[in-house]
Amino acid sequence: METFKKQWQITKNWQLVFPLLGIIILVYSAFKIANAIATDWHFGFLIVFTIICYFILLKITLFLFKKLENKWVVRQRWEMIRIFIVFAFTGTSSLYVGRPIIKFLGITKENLNPFLYWILFIIIGLIFYQILLVFFGWVFGQFKFFWEFEKKMLRRFGFKRFID
Repeated sequence: METFKKQWQITKNWQLVFPLLGIIILVYSAFKIANAIATDWHFGFLIVFTIICYFILLKITLFLFKKLENKWVVRQRWEMIRIFIVFAFTGTSSLYVGRPIIKFLGITKENLNPFLYWILFIIIGLIFYQILLVFFGWVFGQFKFFWEFEKKMLRRFGFKRFID
């Protein structure tokens, strides 16, 4: 355990919550992927496939950590896990917020061209993504990181004059 704490620069025991939460999210994601691909499989095979998906997702995540470690400025390595968790919650939440908004507006695939429906769905999701990113960044104690990230993203969208 001390080796793990040292590797992730964990100085206080409460910081272990984030690697644990990251592992839980990876296991859940692996299960959802395995279940979507292998819907009619026996439960035992589904568990084995979930484990395989988990290790693939873990390798991808650790690869991304290595790539982004020098690009993102964080004080300790465990904060990268917290940032990834914020991105995961934000992406999922923006979908859950976007769907009822689209329904409330009366927009469905049946009454609108499916191409236009998906464009509107993505635009509405993107608007809420920006708001939720800063909100979840604040909830997880990374407001400064995500506020700077948000300003950079808005500049790329052409809103430079509103930010500076």
